[in-house]
Amino acid sequence: MGLTYEIALLAAGGAIKAAKLAMSGEPAFGLIRPPGHHASRDRSWGFCFFNNIAISIARLREEGDVRKAVILDIDLHFGDGTASVFHGMPEVVYFHPDGRDRQEFVDGISRFLTQTEADIVAVSAGFDRHEQDWGGLLKTEDYETIGKLVKEYAQRVCQGRRYGALEGGYNHDVIGANVNALLRGMS
Repeated sequence: MGLTYEIALLAAGGAIKAAKLAMSGEPAFGLIRPPGHHASRDRSWGFCFFNNIAISIARLREEGDVRKAVILDIDLHFGDGTASVFHGMPEVVYFHPDGRDRQEFVDGISRFLTQTEADIVAVSAGFDRHEQDWGGLLKTEDYETIGKLVKEYAQRVCQGRRYGALEGGYNHDVIGANVNALLRGMS
């Protein structure tokens, strides 16, 4: 067994642990690598070997902990693997917001969350939309706002159940502050 495989297994396990912790109604976050949202059931690419969020949601559903889940993917890149895994499954709603500017992006998340019902919300937390990363769109405080929207949604709709797992984000100078901002909002 290779080291990459072993680390990828640990990342998937970290997402499962975060999901299980979130069932208590307290926020949880898997600060894990490699990311996962490009991995599908039978394919890995984009540095993603296992789809961590998809595996964790599938585990919760398989064990009967939740029936319906929402996955909010804030990464710059569309989580084609996540969308593929849950394609045709109305019990798991995948949402990848878009926007020409910061406000439009955050407003899109807010609108989506007011129209959706679920037992848990999971965040595929990519930070490569940051103004100092590839996407060049969001400021650090926007991640805190997104975290607050997730918290409010979770408290209103799914008994506080919310968690996230790290996806993209490649500027090491800002990723820590951005993760921290999201977590402040979700807490």
